[in-house]
Amino acid sequence: MKLLLTSGGVTNPSIHLALEQLLGKPVAESRALVVPTAQWGHPMCGPASVRGLVAAEPDFRHFTGLGWASLGVLELTALPTIGQERWVPWVREADVLLVDGGDATYLCHWMRESGLADLLPSLPDTVWVGVSAGSMVMTPRIGEYFVEWASAPDDRTLGVVDFSIFPHLNAFPTNTMADAERWAAGLGVPAYAIDEQTAIQVVDGSVEVISEGQWTKLG
Repeated sequence: MKLLLTSGGVTNPSIHLALEQLLGKPVAESRALVVPTAQWGHPMCGPASVRGLVAAEPDFRHFTGLGWASLGVLELTALPTIGQERWVPWVREADVLLVDGGDATYLCHWMRESGLADLLPSLPDTVWVGVSAGSMVMTPRIGEYFVEWASAPDDRTLGVVDFSIFPHLNAFPTNTMADAERWAAGLGVPAYAIDEQTAIQVVDGSVEVISEGQWTKLG
């Protein structure tokens, strides 16, 4: 699987170019599935924000609203009840999974419960575009700072990559560089702090930062 791990989506021409290079074709010719599941685990999200995401409303113009050839919804909490024979073909036919933010530990739980986490290694050509928690879920740990799901056993996530991500750098008063440095100090793994104009591309183990904004490697 090819990863494009972002804080705020495909927010500038550099990230857009990287996305189309990963896809091997224009966005307008690509089939997307959006995964809203992480939103249900975060107290700041709910029906209105999920609706906006799946309807590709203007607030999501950098993500679901990019102009995909087709856009479907993959809700992970439903998958265990319908059987892999139904949903696995949907995933295999998609060019890209658009995985939204929310709580990364909740998303991690349902990726494992649904079977999607086990399927990922068999999808070498599929592009994973994460926003916030949708990116953080691929890391080893998110730090207690970002755990909002009350039932989370700890801050561990999938560990597909070997670094952690501090998103939304300087987008909120509690997401300053000083906050990122304190967060990174207790992780024990390399980490990146990235703003809304930055993405981390990972292909075959090769990591590249793509940015028209601010980012820092920590640790």
